Amino acid sequence: MNLDIMTQQSGEWLRGGGPEADIVISSRIRLARNLSSFPFANRASAHQKAEIEHFLRDRLAKFDFLPKLHYLNLATLTPLDRQLLVERQMISRELANTEGPRGVAVSDGETISVMVNEEDHLRLQVLRSGFALDECWQEIDRLDDAIEQKVNYAFSEEFGYLTACPTNVGTGMRSSVMLHLPALVLKKEIEKVFRALQKINLAVRGLYGEGSRASGDFYQISNQVTLGKSETTILAEIRNVIPQIITYERQARQALTRESRHQLQDKIQRAFGTLKSATMMTSEETMDLLSSVRLGVNLNLLEDVDIGAINELFIHTQPAHLQKLVGQSLDGEERNAARARYLRARLRDLGTQLN
Repeated sequence: MNLDIMTQQSGEWLRGGGPEADIVISSRIRLARNLSSFPFANRASAHQKAEIEHFLRDRLAKFDFLPKLHYLNLATLTPLDRQLLVERQMISRELANTEGPRGVAVSDGETISVMVNEEDHLRLQVLRSGFALDECWQEIDRLDDAIEQKVNYAFSEEFGYLTACPTNVGTGMRSSVMLHLPALVLKKEIEKVFRALQKINLAVRGLYGEGSRASGDFYQISNQVTLGKSETTILAEIRNVIPQIITYERQARQALTRESRHQLQDKIQRAFGTLKSATMMTSEETMDLLSSVRLGVNLNLLEDVDIGAINELFIHTQPAHLQKLVGQSLDGEERNAARARYLRARLRDLGTQLN
């Protein structure tokens, strides 16, 4: 898999074509699995980690599965390439930044990734555009079954799948949905949503998962409990609450359009104008301004702007993508200037007419 070519393309989850894609950016299911014949990764020696990586790499490389998986040895990649994979949601920050033998298998279209030697020996992930949890589950269940035919998982009849962290024991499943909620933020109602989610044991995180802030008004909502609940129950909990949040966000968008249309138009146009004309732009500011533009496109307040192109800009203006696109390493100030140039070039031909 050529990471330079990947930079020029969009993964399926970025294309904005899934159900409820105006609000739901993506759906993801992740499964934590371990091999029965090795210690957990955090207890394994360097030699054992190398054995685990070689064992799994060999099997994934010969894996008869569609879509085809391409294995990348992360220990041989540059820090920039590893960060690129983080930005594309293919690997975790922890896997990118740790040391030792480790890898990831990524599918064509970037809908599947299989991480090796993260916190667990295996982290399986399926990612889809829009509100598509059922499709994610069907795919990852098929993937899990296929891998289990090649390896022996650490499993207990009493506790379920055994994992390095006790919070993952049981199903080992994290089901999450990434939402774009700018109207709830503008209406100052987002904290009320968070409190309601916490009461039902659902976690809220930023764009890059645990420990990341909610840049660009993106929020990941996921289950926290895996032990004592079936996969069906976990999916149902997420599936039942997301439509309510979508409804709240749509109501907030309608209220903003009805009550303060001119102020909203001004905010959107200023955001678009800044992105098209600034000479320096931080990653954080870019995310916030693109959030306003994305809201304008979805409210039909900004014409002739492709939502897929805006989704792509959220990722392509991140530090690793930007440096890959310009073909050189850049310090912070140089990145801010290059980001602004890139945005001006990409947005130059997009429409600016407000309705």
